[in-house]
Amino acid sequence: MVGTQWLLGSVAVLAMGMAQAEQWHLVKDEAGIQVYLSEVPGSEYQAYRGVTTLKTDMSTLLALQEDVSGSCTWIHACREQKLLKHEGANSWTYTRFDTPWPVTPRDSVLRVTTQLGADGSVTRLLHGVADYLPEQKGFVRVSKIEGRWSLTPRAPGGVEVVYQVHTEPGGRVPSWLANSFVVDAPYNTLKALRQRVETP
Repeated sequence: MVGTQWLLGSVAVLAMGMAQAEQWHLVKDEAGIQVYLSEVPGSEYQAYRGVTTLKTDMSTLLALQEDVSGSCTWIHACREQKLLKHEGANSWTYTRFDTPWPVTPRDSVLRVTTQLGADGSVTRLLHGVADYLPEQKGFVRVSKIEGRWSLTPRAPGGVEVVYQVHTEPGGRVPSWLANSFVVDAPYNTLKALRQRVETP
């Protein structure tokens, strides 16, 4: 079974504003994880990209990502996640996120499309489908998500991981929270993923 939200997520052809988010600038480089941000035309919210190389193999990483509910333990701010549907190379997932008070918690629905590269790489394209499910009481639906996970084998014994996302969170989000999230989300997600695969 292939599927998961990898929140939380790389679009080989990134749609709309994501495709234009090309002026990346490094904002954090710590513990072997680089975080880049880019302005997105027409959006108040920046796109983020986290990059690292993990000492693991593809099968281990793929197994972690395909455990949809379990992957919530290493995705930043993830409260709950479940697989809604799986069909061919596509999966649909539902995720609930924690937010600091007094911001209303967010939820999202993603279509995740898996692409296999000739070099052994795996790309998961993340596309928000906000109207796939009715809105849930107590949550604000994330209105737009475009992103990707890219996993590329690197010799010897490593995998380069790129996690890139742009979101429109829905409603109003304080600037301090938006600015911290775009750094914390890729960094904390990749850091937690590293702990899962590299800790004996």
